[in-house]
Amino acid sequence: MTPETLAMIEWVAAGFGVINIALLIWRTVWNYPFGMIMVALYILVFWEKRLYAEAGLQVFFVLAQAWGWWLWLKVDGKDSRVPVRWLDNMSRAVWAMATLAVSLNLGWVMHRFTDAVMPFADSAIAGASVSAQILLAFRRIENWIVWIAIDIASILLYINRGLHPTAGLYGGMLVMSLLGLKEWMQAAKENPEAKLMAA
Repeated sequence: MTPETLAMIEWVAAGFGVINIALLIWRTVWNYPFGMIMVALYILVFWEKRLYAEAGLQVFFVLAQAWGWWLWLKVDGKDSRVPVRWLDNMSRAVWAMATLAVSLNLGWVMHRFTDAVMPFADSAIAGASVSAQILLAFRRIENWIVWIAIDIASILLYINRGLHPTAGLYGGMLVMSLLGLKEWMQAAKENPEAKLMAA
């Protein structure tokens, strides 16, 4: 693939990503089609840049986006917006430990068996992204906190790898993740019954 073609695909993927996050902030199920197109395009981008964990993560995201779309469609949200809530403390601890374990093990595998560049940074982002995507599908507010950390790490990684449009996208996503956290916290506060909702 030529550098020009790769750059064009990266810019298109970034555009779909902006739309995806904007729709997520407003808690609408229509974020998912845009997200699926974005991650499908990023499979090509990351594979070409030898970020194999990131490329594999995008395959997971295609499936996770479809699953999340199905879960969100099952929810009757007020004004077409899905209800959201926080995890309990024990669940937070379990998520943190599982995310750390997945990230470290994936990093070791990438370091040992592939020619991946920055395997541990790549894998930490991948592991945290899996966790955040699952939390998002279950409409848990903590997903935004994890995405904020991922956005910061991703900006640094993508600048290092020369993926400047993607680094810019993640800069925008960082701002949008902060807005998403604020919006979802407000939504949970306005809907006290959300604490009693099942996943």
